Amino acid sequence: MAWLDRVDDQVDVLTKARALQEVSRSAEAYALLDRVLRTTRDPHARADALVQRLSALINLGRTAEYTRAIEEASAAVRDLAEPYLHGHLNALAALAAHHQGALDRCVTHLVKAARALGAVEDPDRDTAWGWHDLAMAYSYLSFHGYALGAIERARQLGTAAAIPEETFAAPGIRLRNAVALDHTGDSDGCLRVLRDVAGDLDRFVSAGRADRLRPSSLAAYGYAAARRAALGDGIPATGGSAPDRLLGHGADSARARDMRQLGQVCLAIADGRPIEAVTRLETVHVAAETLGAAEPARLRSMALGRAGDHAAAHRADRLAFRLAAQRHDRLRDVYIDGIAARIDHEEMRREAARFEGEALTDPLTGLPNRRRLERYIAAVVSRGERVVIGVCDLDGFKAVNTRHGHHSGDLVLQRVAGVINRVMRRGDFVARYGGDEFVVVLPGAGMSEAAEVARRIDAAVRTEDWESLVPGTPVGVSIGLSEVSAAGPGQRDALGAAFEAADREMLRAKTRPRSA
Repeated sequence: MAWLDRVDDQVDVLTKARALQEVSRSAEAYALLDRVLRTTRDPHARADALVQRLSALINLGRTAEYTRAIEEASAAVRDLAEPYLHGHLNALAALAAHHQGALDRCVTHLVKAARALGAVEDPDRDTAWGWHDLAMAYSYLSFHGYALGAIERARQLGTAAAIPEETFAAPGIRLRNAVALDHTGDSDGCLRVLRDVAGDLDRFVSAGRADRLRPSSLAAYGYAAARRAALGDGIPATGGSAPDRLLGHGADSARARDMRQLGQVCLAIADGRPIEAVTRLETVHVAAETLGAAEPARLRSMALGRAGDHAAAHRADRLAFRLAAQRHDRLRDVYIDGIAARIDHEEMRREAARFEGEALTDPLTGLPNRRRLERYIAAVVSRGERVVIGVCDLDGFKAVNTRHGHHSGDLVLQRVAGVINRVMRRGDFVARYGGDEFVVVLPGAGMSEAAEVARRIDAAVRTEDWESLVPGTPVGVSIGLSEVSAAGPGQRDALGAAFEAADREMLRAKTRPRSA
């Protein structure tokens, strides 16, 4: 039995409110829901209206009303044995908590939402929307892999409920993934994701299905196109896929308004009007949650660079990176302080307590530092797992510092960190060991698999566009690999021997001739 089949009062009004929110007309939906709440005595109708009202408030960006709305919805849902309703409420509460900056509470709601939605026995159209809102919450928190998994679940349920594929296109998820890559120095990775987003829109347009896209999705497609243009990529100048037209969609969505404002900044940069872009940035007020707190600073850096003020552009770029790194640090704190206290693994809780107060992150690159690396390897090896260590030392880095200064050297280190992360396998570990040396840890890998990872790292660093960042000083990497081959009492000696062996291999790699 579907959820609305349990509702006995004003089902038509509740259904209409859903339809209005799907096309970003949340203010109208809110008025309908308020009427239901004033007149209904059906507990199911009241609970549904309160959950929908919370969704409308989030769409409208009325942050001050979130707390009371969550409390009222929670009280109405508490005694109803309906997993969908609990799951959707927790997904929306996670979004609200994120906008309020309460990341620990946000993650708690995410866990509860996923469990409840996964327990729905007869998933329907409403369950699909619950998974959609959960995907949005994951995405805003930068849990991009979870977001993609949740939106795929929403698509599957939506297809079964005859919801068009375009409804759950959710370009905003990949858009946030793209700009997060750019904030940490991986502009090429950002462009690749943005081109994929554009490819989806082209597919819908070619099939004549673009009119089925949600207004908020059209705004996200518009920002993706404008952001590509700001990075120097070609975009369509006219027609329905033109970014300025797409950015005009979104109705009363607060996030669409934010993308519209920042999208005009991107288009000014792309059109050779960098001073206008900087001026616009002085006046726009956008929520940090929409595209990340670092996005305005990153756009400012791009505009100042186009205007020829490279010193100011560099300062803005550093600010963008610091803001992105702070976000990662906050998420890490949430994970240790919030999640570790709630999950059932005593070992993780002991680790969290043991590491409390210790500095485990490199402040420049945002990667784990040497202390965290050594503890990670020790934990893996103590479990008897096979692991290969790779020592990566930059080639040409001294020349960067000599010719361009240490600030440019810092930018190179940041970009290298992003490049290495981009080509690693799922579950691999990357750390900054010190100076211009990085270490990768490949659990479960043999030397042949590790050699392939090393080849990818070498190729990615070698083909990066260093000329635009540090002209005349190409950057490369030399990599040495070694397998940790002992555990138990000989573990410390084995780790030391593996590092020494990897270092020797790295030094040999520096002396080998490189192919052109």
